[in-house]
Amino acid sequence: MLHKTRGIVFKYFKYRDTSIIAKILTEKLGLQTYIVNGIRSKNARGKIALFQPLSLLDLIVYYKPNAEINRISEVKSAELYQNMPYKVIKSSIGVFLAEVLYKSVKEEGEITEMFRFIYDSMIILDQLETGFENFHLQFMLKFTKYLGFGIDSAFMQEVPLLESNVRKLLFARYDEHINISNEDRRSLLNLIIGFYKTHIDSFGELKSVNVLQEVL
Repeated sequence: MLHKTRGIVFKYFKYRDTSIIAKILTEKLGLQTYIVNGIRSKNARGKIALFQPLSLLDLIVYYKPNAEINRISEVKSAELYQNMPYKVIKSSIGVFLAEVLYKSVKEEGEITEMFRFIYDSMIILDQLETGFENFHLQFMLKFTKYLGFGIDSAFMQEVPLLESNVRKLLFARYDEHINISNEDRRSLLNLIIGFYKTHIDSFGELKSVNVLQEVL
């Protein structure tokens, strides 16, 4: 059966000589795995760019409920990033958040609120001109609600000296400036990552965190 839906690319893996297997969060079907044949061939004319992490797509896809891998009938860009791919800090934040999402989101089925939060957040990150150095912290704190565990009193007890910053980051808009030192930013990130690991068994280590901390 064919479905029309928006999608957010989390990751893709090379498959055979010219194909890929892509992990895409869809608005109507949740997290899905798609095989895309020939996308890495010479005749594909750069279409692999559509499947870069966090790409926002309009899709028409085939869906079989019990299939581990489905196929894409049609794909095009839904929103083109204007800044994120070309700004070192923004692109580093994007790579990091793509890895966080890949390791934390497992749901299939319609997850409209989660999808819209991620989709809208990525557009905001792309559009922000200044003050985005805390974006990854805000995103991860806010995203816990959609993962089903949220920021609780136990977490606050772990960060007594940073509790004020956590509350500001959690409830502020992305475009509100919050002054946090580099040292506190790194400490908060490590604590938030630890919080995710506590609640998500398969979360594991994040390869992109070292690069992120080098540029912030």
